[in-house]
Amino acid sequence: MAALGTFVIVLLVIVAMFAIYLVMIYNNLVTVKNNVALAWANIDVLLKQRHDEIPKLVEVCRQYMQFEQNTLVRISEARSQVAQAREARNIGALGPAEGALRAGVAKVFALAEAFPELKANQNFLQLQSRITGLENAITDRREYYNDSANVNNIRIQQFPDALIARMFGFSDARMLEFDAQEIADVDVRSSFGSA
Repeated sequence: MAALGTFVIVLLVIVAMFAIYLVMIYNNLVTVKNNVALAWANIDVLLKQRHDEIPKLVEVCRQYMQFEQNTLVRISEARSQVAQAREARNIGALGPAEGALRAGVAKVFALAEAFPELKANQNFLQLQSRITGLENAITDRREYYNDSANVNNIRIQQFPDALIARMFGFSDARMLEFDAQEIADVDVRSSFGSA
């Protein structure tokens, strides 16, 4: 009889330890999932701040860069695409839209070299500095987001975490991918019509 009591106690301890282990896995998965959400929220804040600065930059440039209206229009269109992707939390659409916007802004900054009045304009210089700082911060945050998404994806695919993840509906986090246009150099010569 004592052996049966000891067996039941050992069995209860094992079941309790297993339950605690499963709770720990679940809690770790929740932490990883929330880290991805936090990383996205950090990017979202920076994108919103940059979104608010772009029209100011376009307006300052419009006064000086009359023949470059197409570049300014493309920046405005790309800004709208980024805003739509950001609001919809569409990571797949955000990458290409971001690439187009960053390329457009880089082109404006490069073209500013040909406009001494614009380059000397205090508003332009402040906006250039602010947007460049935001771009750098977005790059850092995107790296952190992708790291967080990667950790999430690994955790929900590893055993035994995968069992708990499937049971409670944890899903992959989509990586924020870079568009080929974003990592390509800006061709300033084509903007001036020279080869």
